[in-house]
Amino acid sequence: MNLVWQAHQENKSENSLRIIMEYMPINLKEKLSKFSDHWSPKIIAQMNDYHFKVVKFSGDFVWHRHEETDEVFVVLDGKMSIQFRDGKVDLAPGELFVVPKGLEHKPFAEKECHIMLVEPAGTINTGSAGGDRTAADNVWI
Repeated sequence: MNLVWQAHQENKSENSLRIIMEYMPINLKEKLSKFSDHWSPKIIAQMNDYHFKVVKFSGDFVWHRHEETDEVFVVLDGKMSIQFRDGKVDLAPGELFVVPKGLEHKPFAEKECHIMLVEPAGTINTGSAGGDRTAADNVWI
């Protein structure tokens, strides 16, 4: 994380909390090397109320929608498609797509693909669908 929270005691009776900012970039390749599981987004940064997440996936995900928010897919490595009930979009490295809120979609990658997601904190990966592909929320790496 870029922010390091440091609790310290100014005197015996009073605690304070200060933030120390480390001016270091976040290395996406290094973050992606820390896990191998598919369909389980990991948070790497926060901006206001938005999380930046990296995720690896291969094969089909589940049909789902996010009723309250758009969802941004940024392809870092590999190729993927986002299927919709009336079409699809294909994405290659360096490309992004914004899925509008409420639009049912299903991500797919023939081979392992590395993605960055940008979405509000607390967004569940399976949206309103739920099920066994629902990943734990608030997992930082």
